[in-house]
Amino acid sequence: MEITTLGLDLAKNVFQVHAISSTGEVVVRRALRRAQVVPFFSKLAPCLVGLEACGTSHYWARELTGLGHEVRMMPPAYVKPYVKRGKTDAGDAEAICEAVRRPTMRFVPIKSVDQQAALALHRSRDLLVRQRTQLVNMIRGVLAEFGIEIPKGITYALVFIRRVVAGEAQDIPQLAAKVIGALAEHALEGQARIRQLERELLAWHRSSELSQRIATVPGVGLLGATALAATVTDPAQFRSGRQFAAWLGLTPRQNCSGGKERLGRISKMGDQYLRRLLVNGMTSLVARNVRRPDMADPRVAALLARKPLRVATVAMANHAARAIWAIMARGETYRAPRPFEAAAA
Repeated sequence: MEITTLGLDLAKNVFQVHAISSTGEVVVRRALRRAQVVPFFSKLAPCLVGLEACGTSHYWARELTGLGHEVRMMPPAYVKPYVKRGKTDAGDAEAICEAVRRPTMRFVPIKSVDQQAALALHRSRDLLVRQRTQLVNMIRGVLAEFGIEIPKGITYALVFIRRVVAGEAQDIPQLAAKVIGALAEHALEGQARIRQLERELLAWHRSSELSQRIATVPGVGLLGATALAATVTDPAQFRSGRQFAAWLGLTPRQNCSGGKERLGRISKMGDQYLRRLLVNGMTSLVARNVRRPDMADPRVAALLARKPLRVATVAMANHAARAIWAIMARGETYRAPRPFEAAAA
């Protein structure tokens, strides 16, 4: 009996397969070792294959697509309602097979090797930044025990750390100086690796026409542009800029009952890393407007006059997300809106 739809539950070593025919009858229900996956699918006629979007899913999606199958990936949260009872690999594969056939299901586009390589740079940099923060906080805590305080900011901390490595720090017991020196060397080594990864990201940014167009949006820098270009495979999967902003979790959460609609805080759904980059970028844009009032955007000043700082930066991130979607979908660059006076005229 011919297989038309197949659900594949991914794992490190043991993969579970659940396949059905056009009539819904179960044809195959078995486990595969990792080395058996490609030979198994190479013998099948082209069919619809459902996967959960998780670790290694993009790799297997590319492999199975190369074998002629139609592969569709789904967010695990959307597959969970189709799990009947218990948590088993066979049950998960059956749920995937059921979910992939739903007409209203939302699917995750398959990322290319180049996109995943760029995202690996982002993940590695983010890990090193968090490790650097831990080391600097540890050094601050040790120095505070001896009455030494470092000014706020990573720049001041790194300057002091370099002094410690050079042996210029005073009034620190010898044993504590050894501990701080070891931590300081580790922090400086991490800083050098962060700078190297940023140079790699800059090279990728210069080779990506989409990333360069996204960077034209005010408040979106190297990190935001490269991360968005590497993450969003197909902007056509979003019907509008608002849907793209909602995918990033930047739209208010709705609570509707009895015909009454209430809007709360942002949903914070979707990619947390992208959302953080956008909000941080808008925060930097606000700070720049405060430092340079002669070059400040009057719309930002008007928004800050009405809303608290954090509400304003999130609203600006929402607006930036919509502009980014338009740039990706239409192949354009950012065009600043006309001033209110010119628009009114």
